[in-house]
Amino acid sequence: MIELKIKDSSEKVKVNNIFCIGKNYLDHIHEFAKPEVPTEPVVFMKPNTSIVQEGGKVFIPEVDGKFISQDLQNEVEIVLVIGKDCYQVKEKNALDYIKGYAIGLDLTLRDLQAYEKSKGLPWTVAKGFYSACAVSEIIPSSAIDDVKNINFNLEKNGEVIQTGNSSAMIFNIPRIISYLSQVFKLVDGDLIFTGTPSGISTLFSGDKLKAQLENLLELNIEVK
Repeated sequence: MIELKIKDSSEKVKVNNIFCIGKNYLDHIHEFAKPEVPTEPVVFMKPNTSIVQEGGKVFIPEVDGKFISQDLQNEVEIVLVIGKDCYQVKEKNALDYIKGYAIGLDLTLRDLQAYEKSKGLPWTVAKGFYSACAVSEIIPSSAIDDVKNINFNLEKNGEVIQTGNSSAMIFNIPRIISYLSQVFKLVDGDLIFTGTPSGISTLFSGDKLKAQLENLLELNIEVK
């Protein structure tokens, strides 16, 4: 059972599904050789066993004694925490289903993902390996006044390498929840990673990462 703590509380949230939205910031899309702006949210999933929390370590897995990738990369993201089961939610009601927010890192094996894409294969290994999902504590939804203006950033070894604001999302938070709930049934404890801005980079052993959501949340992890 994977649980996340609610900040300044003894309450915890049991994590169920982890949904992720790809290609949700234009500046990130343009980091790639063939930028394509999606017309509907790009959705993939991570297993909840991929989660690491504050003070944890991320690493490239080895299979039969060999690393499966040479290019571990960072993607900092606002994370939504669903607080009650829902299906076919309208955008105007979507915020009612958010229990809270977290800051997270979608760790990606970029070279492996590129290979999988080139062969028409799923991204599961590149996105779902153990330690591929770093998540902070949760703040309650009431702590965020305006979901269209949430600032977040990522530091690597003390230098800011990613900065973002939810106003730049292609698909905003209500649209993401509504879309997902029309395809899947969302349940209490689901996490939704909402996409990353530009600033992806290759990570190396010993790198220290600090992700921040406004001045409300902080997540610190290290590359093993």
